[in-house]
Amino acid sequence: MPKSQGSDFWVVLVAAVVFLGCIVSPPSLMDDVDAAHAQIARNMMSSGDWVTARLNGIVYLEKAPLAYWLITTSFHLFGVRDWAARIPAALFAVGLCWLTARFGGWAFGKRAGGLAGLCLATCVGLFLFTRILIPDVMLTATVTLGLWSFLRTLEEDEPHPRRWALLLSASLGLGLLLKGLIAVVVPAGAGLVYLLLTRQLVSGRTWRRLRPLHVLLGAFLIASPWYVLATLGNPPYLDFSFHSGPGEYRGFFWFYFINEHLLRYLNLRYPRDYDTVPRLAFWLLHLVWLFPWSVYFPAALRLSYSPANREGRARLLAVCWAGFVLGFFTFSTTQEYYSMPCYPALALLLGSAIAAGGCWVRIGTQMISMLSFAALAGAAVILFQVRGIPTPGDISAALTQNPEAYALSLGHLADLTLRSFAYLRLPLALAGVAFLVGALGARVLTGHRAFIAVAAMMVLFAHAARLALVVFDPYLSSRPLAEALRQAPEGRLIAAGEYYAFSSVFFYSNRPTWLLNGRMNNLEYGSYAPGAPSVFIDERELKRHWFAGDRYYLLADKSAVNHLNDIVGKKDFYPVAESGGKLLFTNQALVPPVAQPLARGKTQ
Repeated sequence: MPKSQGSDFWVVLVAAVVFLGCIVSPPSLMDDVDAAHAQIARNMMSSGDWVTARLNGIVYLEKAPLAYWLITTSFHLFGVRDWAARIPAALFAVGLCWLTARFGGWAFGKRAGGLAGLCLATCVGLFLFTRILIPDVMLTATVTLGLWSFLRTLEEDEPHPRRWALLLSASLGLGLLLKGLIAVVVPAGAGLVYLLLTRQLVSGRTWRRLRPLHVLLGAFLIASPWYVLATLGNPPYLDFSFHSGPGEYRGFFWFYFINEHLLRYLNLRYPRDYDTVPRLAFWLLHLVWLFPWSVYFPAALRLSYSPANREGRARLLAVCWAGFVLGFFTFSTTQEYYSMPCYPALALLLGSAIAAGGCWVRIGTQMISMLSFAALAGAAVILFQVRGIPTPGDISAALTQNPEAYALSLGHLADLTLRSFAYLRLPLALAGVAFLVGALGARVLTGHRAFIAVAAMMVLFAHAARLALVVFDPYLSSRPLAEALRQAPEGRLIAAGEYYAFSSVFFYSNRPTWLLNGRMNNLEYGSYAPGAPSVFIDERELKRHWFAGDRYYLLADKSAVNHLNDIVGKKDFYPVAESGGKLLFTNQALVPPVAQPLARGKTQ
């Protein structure tokens, strides 16, 4: 392998071990958006309709389709499996790390580029926000390609500016098919701020090289066919009302552009089925998302950002890029993963700083060593304290409930108790090994060997996190209930509550469902579309069906069981399976009884 390509190879290898290595099942697809998006892709495959997404027969208009198309393609190639659903996001994550390394290599040299790619491949945030099937890592890749193309197009010594302008156009078009207008807003906003700071905004040469009309036309040609077909297939066509409320249906155009883009940004969208975090936390949590490499941010502050040379221009663009993303979402709903498009920019700054060396880099490395030793000590103490604690059933029995913390991605950490760590002995032990590698490597080794040790620590930690998610499977996924349902006799399925609460059951059993008092959140808008199926029932209808003579199954959270008993009575309310605080009942006794799911969510 040519030496100039060596750093790229190692970045791709590390990223593949992290992201492709962690797509195996278990862990299963989680309830909520994870299994729901996989089911949308399966519905596209079975129906042949790749224009309008549907969930449980209801039109689902809030997302662009490219991520679904990629998952559907993966299903065609590998079959409908949860790990197949994860392949596109994992491949994009690996590609994003490689792209960041290439960008950094072009701007700062191959060593800095390799370190930038390594930072991104082994940071907390990119791993955490690729555990669920959301398109943000794909969007981040298109933004990164677009801004690198933007900078390359402007470079005086670039021999092929038209090719890079074409790549810029393609990145915008693909981004529009991944997550809508934000795919254009971020590169355009960051680019305009950069042009303003470098005094190129009113230069005729700038716009001749960028060819903005050609770039936008190319992006339009890529994305517009789907937008036109989706609008025509889901009338009314053009509604510009700014009122969003229950019981209103105004077609695709209004919901996607007005409600989902503009009103969501203004926090006026209905239904408001999303959380937000405090703005200060939204900013400061990037010290966590870029950890452990965020300890080198002080070193990055000492670098030159003068646009007099390529290195300075790339750093200045990275600052404009990250600053625009964080500033834009500061005035909107601040969901943590919204800022993922700025991770490559921050990784470029960190890689450049680490490669430059200096006292702040040495201080950062020693800080990693100290934090790793502290984490190792904590893991050892916990393992000692839980050494004799029994682990009956699954981990949900040992957790607390803290819904007020769930607006944060790591909010479920508040549910952990000392007893719950008894279920996590293996992942905690592997995490301890990871901390030992990082602590000793950062303490004893020097230069690039220390950074390799830190990266190795994070690779091991990622796989420890995957093992922890396997233990959490019954708590985060309802797959054991789906397995019990598949073994049971045929019958109509009813879910008490919204679709997302049991979405993994619907994916793994591939059964449609009636939703008891579930006309809310993501399915509410589409439920008012002309011709929408009648999949929502109330308590009176539940009682009528339950005693009609046919077999029915009912999914419910444990907290709702007493109320359901009051509705249908205990006499004809037979338990089938329980997992993670969720239960499956039927209205007719099973003879012989269905085998209960195995402990800790393992399925046959």
